[in-house]
Parts: sequence; structure tokens; C-alpha cells
Amino acid sequence: MDSLGLSLDMVVVLALLAFTVFLFAFEIVRVDLAALSIMVLLGVLSEVPGLEKLADLNHLFDGFSSNAVISIIAVMIIGAGLDQTGLMNRVAKGIVKVGGNTQNRLIPIISGTVGIISSFMQNVGAAALFLPVVSRISNRTGVPVSRLLMPMGFCAILGGTVTMVGSSPLILLNDLIVGVNTTLPEADKMRSFELFDVTPIGLALLATGIVYFVVAGRWVLPGKSTNTNNPRNVLEYYQRIYSFTPRVHEVIVKPGSPLVGRGVLELVAEYGIDIIGIHFRGRTRMEPPGDILVEAPARLAVIANSLQLRLFAEQTGLEIDPTGSTFAEDLSSDKSGIAELVIPPDSAIIGRTAREIGIRKNHGLSVLALSRGGHAYSRSCADAEDEARASREDVGAMQLQAGDTLVCHTAWDSLVRLEENHRNDYVVVTSNFPHDSFRPEKTLFALLFFSIALSLILFSDIRLSLCLLIGATGMILSRVLSIDEAYRAIGWNTVFLLASLIPLGHAVQNTGTAQWIANLVVNSMGGMSILSLQIAVAVLATVFTLVMSNVGATVLLVPLAVNIALAAGADPALFALTVAISTSNSFLIPTHQVNALIMGPGAYSVVDFIRSGGIMTLLFLVVSITMLNLIF
Repeated sequence: MDSLGLSLDMVVVLALLAFTVFLFAFEIVRVDLAALSIMVLLGVLSEVPGLEKLADLNHLFDGFSSNAVISIIAVMIIGAGLDQTGLMNRVAKGIVKVGGNTQNRLIPIISGTVGIISSFMQNVGAAALFLPVVSRISNRTGVPVSRLLMPMGFCAILGGTVTMVGSSPLILLNDLIVGVNTTLPEADKMRSFELFDVTPIGLALLATGIVYFVVAGRWVLPGKSTNTNNPRNVLEYYQRIYSFTPRVHEVIVKPGSPLVGRGVLELVAEYGIDIIGIHFRGRTRMEPPGDILVEAPARLAVIANSLQLRLFAEQTGLEIDPTGSTFAEDLSSDKSGIAELVIPPDSAIIGRTAREIGIRKNHGLSVLALSRGGHAYSRSCADAEDEARASREDVGAMQLQAGDTLVCHTAWDSLVRLEENHRNDYVVVTSNFPHDSFRPEKTLFALLFFSIALSLILFSDIRLSLCLLIGATGMILSRVLSIDEAYRAIGWNTVFLLASLIPLGHAVQNTGTAQWIANLVVNSMGGMSILSLQIAVAVLATVFTLVMSNVGATVLLVPLAVNIALAAGADPALFALTVAISTSNSFLIPTHQVNALIMGPGAYSVVDFIRSGGIMTLLFLVVSITMLNLIF
């Protein structure tokens, strides 16, 4: 042990690092709980005589008040505030309009946008702002959120290499160069880097990340869906439980159609289809009242099985529009969807039909199916094999009984009003729908405080966390968000994961373990070529940034890399920049702030990061080393 220069506390730190990697890799417990356990274990071991250097118990929990953690909390609140005004919904709508509903078209648009944004602001901030956007895009398109969040998160990290203000290591680099220059002879002094000196390297890395996920995404990205409102999940559920598929089709009513001048419910009863939306005279009505007369030209949103739809179109001369673009906004899962309601025994509507109580006109509900005594009824039930548990029936004309379950299409705000005002007549079973309506009237306040926070970050020397907290607090005070909504917006698993790992990073540095590892690597690199030395420095920076902060890794390794370069006759500025760039190569495990942020919403495991991030790590090394030597 002594011959290797290892002290007892360094051995313990190395063991803790190995144990942490083991817990993360095999996920014996959740990663946030694993990180919390490591922090507690670190504190307990620090009480053992001879191990006092492991952690200062007076500062063991400082990670919870660290700049990084407070910044993440604030940016989550800011992102929720922008989302609450409907701004993120409009951004999602625009992206879907351009990118359609295919993964390979959405990834470049989302990831490229986030990458460019993160080149001028902290990458975790850019990723947090786009979390609700990606969630809404997943809702609209049916693409699992896990296939969009990881490319977005990785490209947010990559975007931090596009300018000298995109990541903390690059911001810090010029200060470190000034400090190192004081120890160097005049001939070896390094120049500082300008804002866009690294732009070709960063853009190449960002493009590599986008191309990687477009080409290999189908194999390396998990296909999990964490959203129970995902359209595909909804269709599968109602097919399994009620033997009908609530798939929406858009049809075009042309002048001269036999439907013109007839009422909506009249058509529903005659043709056995469900009309949940109508568009004419430039206006859209969802769940249109039964007495609305069809005009031409018009478009209808219809729920029917394939046979019914074909017969309906043939008998009436309708044209089916497969794009369904007219009702896309109103049918997005953040605005409307399928809900289940149960009729309680004391309901005043027992013995009456849905038409008699005007359920469309009065409550904004289109009844699609009814379940009674284990048997399902609907106008568009599935094929003959399901007839044992399902029947075709005009459910709007069935007298309601206690215990009936109604399956309805509705706008979520209509369901909220029903839940609040008619709780004695209906029990709303569906719970996972948006209960809070958008607040577009608060858009200016949200944009104002977001702009203030961003301006302070870019044009002042105020601490990042304080800049972001100014924006977050402003949104709460201006009632863009309530304080309770702000608390709900915070991903506490992310907070505990990051805050609990910070003491371990400090232990790696304070006990001399990081210096020991660096010296071990340097001593083993004798006789290597300049390119090999540069690659070794890049790999060392990559490994260090996985187990300690990227800032800590940069501070430790830049002086070391400069000395290696000078000894080998290489450009010290190039080696220093190699370190600052390589500390963004953090994709293997969720220790980077961005990876920790997306882990919960994407339902990712550590294995998911290892599978996708392993290849990305190698690509990063190849592209960054190549571009660094081409440019410098």
C-alpha cells in the first residue's frame, strides 16, 4: 500500500466508488436511494478514527444547497411556469407540425433545438425547459417519451461544447489558463480562447449525437412509455376491457352530401358511428350538441370501426382524410381524451338516457360505450369473436342504471367541471388527466421572468442559482404558478440523486484519490506519442467527470494536462482544451445533472445509459480528438 502511495482513506474512497458503480449498474435499489445510502455511509465512516478526511460532517449535506442542485430546482419551476401558460404546448405543436409523428424526424428537430439553446445557457436548464415539450410531443404522436428524452438530454450536454459559455468547464478554462500562465516561461504561455473558437468542434459533436440516434435509435433507445395517456396505451386498454377501439377518423362532407341539414345525433343513431367533433365556417366544436346541423363543406371527427367507417363513407359519399390534421390540436391528449364514469346508487340520472339528460350539450361528454354487469355495449364494438362480452347498441338511448360505467370522449376541462359540480350523479374513475387548465393570461409574466433570468445568466456575474431563483420566484409571485404547483414541479428524485453524490466527489478530491489516479496514469504514459498522450488525457477526463463534478475534474486535470503537453513538446493549450471538452463526455451513468434530470421522466435504468451512452462515449472521443487536431 505504501509503495503505491495509497493511504487508508484513499483505499476506502476507491472502495466506495466501486460500490457506487456496482449499485448503479445492477440497480439493487433505486439510484437516488443508492446515492443517499452512499452519502450516509460516507458520513458514518468519517466517524471512524483515521478516516476523518473522508467528509467534514459539518458540510456533509451541503450538496442540497449547492449551486447545481438549487439551479435544477429553480429551472424545473421556470419550465413548469412556461408550460402552465401553454407556451410549451405551442412549441410542441410547432415541432409536431414540422416533424410529423415519426421518431427519426422528431429527434433531429428536438435535439438540435435543445443543443443550440444549451450552447448559450446551462445545459441542464435547456433540458429542463424542454421536458414538458417532449412529454407533450410524446402524447400527440404516440412515440414513447423514452425514445425522445435521451437524445434530447445527450444533445443538451453536447450543445454545451458549441461555445465557451455553454458549460462550466469551458467557462472556467480561461481562468485556469491565466493561473497556469503565471508559472510558465514567456515562450510557453497560452492564449485565452474566444467565444466561438470551439464552435466547429461543438457543432461536429452535436451533429454526431443527432445522427447517432437517428441511425441507431431503434436499437439503443428503450421503448418504454411512462405516460398512461399515450394514445397507443389508451387504444389497447379499451380494446381489452370494452371490446372497441376508440380510434378517431376525419371525414370530409362535401356540398350535395345527404348529411347536409341533418342533426348530429340523428346521424349517430342512423349510421352507428360516434361524431365527437365538427368543423365548419372556420370553427371547431368538440362533443357537438345533438341539434347541431351539418353544413358543407365541413369536416367530422368520427369514432367507428373500419367496417362501419367504410360503409358510412360509401353510403354518404364522404371522403376520408387520413392525416386528421383539422382536429389534431383538440384531440391532443393534454386537452381531451377518453374517461370512465360510474353511476352511483343515489344518482338523479338513474332511469334516464344520455340523450334525455343532454350529456353532450350540458356536460361536454360523448358517450362511446357502456359497461353493465360485465357486458359491454357500444356503437362500434369489435368483430364477432367479442360478441360474448360485447354488443352493438345505441348507448345514447339506453336507460342508465346504478353501477353502469360510461366510457366518454371529453375535453379535460369539461371533465373537471363535471367532477366539481355533479359529483352526486357521476363518479369520475379516470384520474390521470390534467386537472389544471392553462393560464394564457399569464404568458407575459412567464416570458418576462424567464427573460430576466436568462439575461442575468448571460450578462451578469451573479451566481447561476440566484439568477434562476429570481425567475422562479417571480413566476410564483405573479401567480403563473402557485407555490404548491411549484413544489409539485420539482423532481425530488433528481435532487436527492445529485445532492447525495456531491460529498463523494469531494471525498475523491480532498483525500488525494483523484491526484493519485492522475499520477498513476501519467507515470504509465512514458514513451507514448503526442496523439496517444492526448487520447489518454481525454479518457482520464471522461472517467473523472463520471465520479466527480466536471468542474472539479477540470480544475484538477488542466494543470496536469499542460505539464504533460510541455514535457512531450505538444501544444499545452490544446491539451487544456481537450480536458475542458472531454468533461462533457458524460453519458455512461446518470451522474451528470442532465442525465439525472431525464432519468425519472424517461423511466430509464442505468443499463439503458450504459447501452446508449457507451457508444456515444466512444463517438465523442473519436470526433472530439479528430476535430481538436484539425482546428488547432
